[in-house]
Amino acid sequence: MSRVTAPEIRARKGEAKIRMVTAYDYPTAKIADRAGADIILVGDSVANVVLGYADTLSVDTDVMVHHTAAVTRAEPNALVVGDMPWMSFHVSPEDTVRNAARLVREGGAAAVKIEGGRKRLDVITAVLDAEIPVMGHLGLTPQSVNVMGGYRVQGKRVHAAYEMISDAQALTDAGVFAIVLEGVPDRVAQIVTAEVSVPTIGIGAGAGCDGQVLVMHDVLGLGGGEYVPKFVRSYADLASDAVDALERFFADVESGAFPSADETYHMPDESFEILKDLVESETSADR
Repeated sequence: MSRVTAPEIRARKGEAKIRMVTAYDYPTAKIADRAGADIILVGDSVANVVLGYADTLSVDTDVMVHHTAAVTRAEPNALVVGDMPWMSFHVSPEDTVRNAARLVREGGAAAVKIEGGRKRLDVITAVLDAEIPVMGHLGLTPQSVNVMGGYRVQGKRVHAAYEMISDAQALTDAGVFAIVLEGVPDRVAQIVTAEVSVPTIGIGAGAGCDGQVLVMHDVLGLGGGEYVPKFVRSYADLASDAVDALERFFADVESGAFPSADETYHMPDESFEILKDLVESETSADR
């Protein structure tokens, strides 16, 4: 099966729902690909989900390159998109291109994601001019958490919604191949989806988008009991399953039931007897 490309994703507008999920390492990338993901996003949400930080501002380009490379070593058929972290594109266009190129050259990503609308057009255009496909991201952009005053739904007021539509149109005109809409009222997301010629991928933006994305750990129930946003649906409770498995392992260790004879390497009896004789003879000589 050939790998999914950014132009293919763009061409799926109105054709089929796009399946996107985050992954942050080799095993989760393997799982996502086996499940049939169209896009794997190596999100800066690795900061919260994997590394335990309170927000996404704590990871830099080095961290994102490290995790992107782990994902691409799984050789997925899905399109791998590397998230550009905070302060990797809030700089000059030249520095932005260099940071994006690291995600491609060192991380193996086939595209990058950049948060923000028209005020990021200069850096987005520079990255596109460097022949690196760009996915846009509008609405609740986590890197702007301090400006937004928290993780709040965006576009609830008419003016803010209109500005978001204008941002989406500008990103499309610039040449992005898709746009993530996060934390947006469903009707606003529907208008954006209808007004742009590229696919929209929703996360907390209703069912009217061209695709959906969730964090892998949320889908699998690996969140560890932290706050779960309204838009998340968990399809498993692997955290509980993992705790149960470890408790049974520890119980078997304590009781001596693990390891069993079948889980143990054995020396042939003849060799063992020779070894015993050698040890005993050396012990006797030392005495």
